[in-house]
Amino acid sequence: RLKIALMRDWGLKTPEFDFYPLPQVQGILRKGNWTATAAIHKDADSDIARVIALWPGLKNEAYGLACDIGSTTIAMHLVSLLSGRVAASSGTSNPQIRFGEDLMSRVSYVMMNPDGREGMTVAVREAISGLVDKVCAEGNVHRNDILDAVFVGNPIMHHLFLGIDPTELGGAPFALAVSGAVRIKASDLGLKLNQGARLYMLPCIAGHVGADAAAVTLSEGPHRQDEMMLIVDVGTNAEIVLGNRTRVVAASSPTGPAFEGAEISGGQRAAPGAIERVRIDPDTLEPRYRVIGSELWSDQPGFAESVQATGVTGICGSGIIEVIAEMYLTGIISEDGVVDGSLAARSPRIVPNGRTFSYVLKDGEPKITITQNDVRAIQLAKAALYAGTKLLMEKQHTDHVDRIHFAGAFGSFIDPKYAMVLGLIPDCDLDKVSAVGNAAGAGARMALLNRGYRREIEETVSRIEKIETALESKFQEHFVYAMALPNKVDPFPKLAAVVKLPPRKATSEDGAVGDATPRRRSREERAARRGLG
Repeated sequence: RLKIALMRDWGLKTPEFDFYPLPQVQGILRKGNWTATAAIHKDADSDIARVIALWPGLKNEAYGLACDIGSTTIAMHLVSLLSGRVAASSGTSNPQIRFGEDLMSRVSYVMMNPDGREGMTVAVREAISGLVDKVCAEGNVHRNDILDAVFVGNPIMHHLFLGIDPTELGGAPFALAVSGAVRIKASDLGLKLNQGARLYMLPCIAGHVGADAAAVTLSEGPHRQDEMMLIVDVGTNAEIVLGNRTRVVAASSPTGPAFEGAEISGGQRAAPGAIERVRIDPDTLEPRYRVIGSELWSDQPGFAESVQATGVTGICGSGIIEVIAEMYLTGIISEDGVVDGSLAARSPRIVPNGRTFSYVLKDGEPKITITQNDVRAIQLAKAALYAGTKLLMEKQHTDHVDRIHFAGAFGSFIDPKYAMVLGLIPDCDLDKVSAVGNAAGAGARMALLNRGYRREIEETVSRIEKIETALESKFQEHFVYAMALPNKVDPFPKLAAVVKLPPRKATSEDGAVGDATPRRRSREERAARRGLG
């Protein structure tokens, strides 16, 4: 009788039932005085409609989860499937960090430990279960009312969440075990939601461009517009998407952990006490800065009191980008990234450090200095990202981009001007460079609430052209040129129109300066040049 009613009243053709509600059907109908609310799952038009849950009488609540599994942070939204309202949001650190700070170290852990994959899978699923508890408590929702879930993540997080060994992603050809969209029951992964709840994972684009990048693409929609849009998710492995409605290409680029504060002498993760904004006076070379947890600049009255609880503990990624860009704009470093030692006569902030020089950003305890090695680490990271972007621009046969979107948590804190001064991104109108926050989470919510978006991103991903930077011969050439600030060969006229860029000068590794002095190349640049032959 229930089947007949569904076919007659709702136009469903031969609906099927999950097994678990069948023993309860009669009791539920009797309890509801022969009225009931059925939850129907039908992901694709070609799918058979399935009854996945049944309640007596009228049930006017149904919820879903949209979750972005990042290598550092897991973010979750609890969303009403009826209204689209976000009922609650929460986040937590990814517990897999204890197995390895970055993605490749986690792959190595799996390779070296027989139970490594299982340990990381259990850890991330337990963390997600804990987040479900949090959002349910915040939204005053019962787990049994959650009927659908959408998950996104980079390829390694994707595989570990599904319980798949990610070892093949540790080296060329970076083969995905599963690349298409995944449709399963939530209970298959041990998630305790409604017994009939379904789970959907967006498709991965390539071996190092995952379902999170697909979700960002869905959210920002380069494939829906005429403008050439560049989307960059800056992390230890930057994901880059470039395109318009005619063609979309994608790649990943190994930027390393420098932008997250690792490999930097005073670097740290973004946390209270970390320097996040920096300005340097072009005349005196004296710095001022802001730290996370205080709205005051370091030269303003009350600053010391405002940071008394946390202190000034180090410098995070956004601060590193700004201080090095400011050092370039004020002439402390040359376009080749070498600290100008001759400025030591002009400012006590320039101090010798072995055969090179450093810039003292903060005196006292702890003393925070920007060393020559720090500058080199950022040059290497930004050059890798720019070289990946340049490859995609060549594939698109374009010499410019119309719009740039920074995705991800880190992208939200990058000042577009300083990113461009550094040469992290190509030249573009600054008012067309923006941070889009957790666009991966936004894309996951879109896929949760509208199955049409699922078909859209599945079709779009099938058309995206994947570029493996490691296999492209011109990557090294672009990398060498991108070591300079902003770039050795590419012009930045739109940036120069709003920011006074310093005249080019060559500086040797020991800090001697001159307009045409031959300079010693860094070890990294010499290695990169050898790779060109």
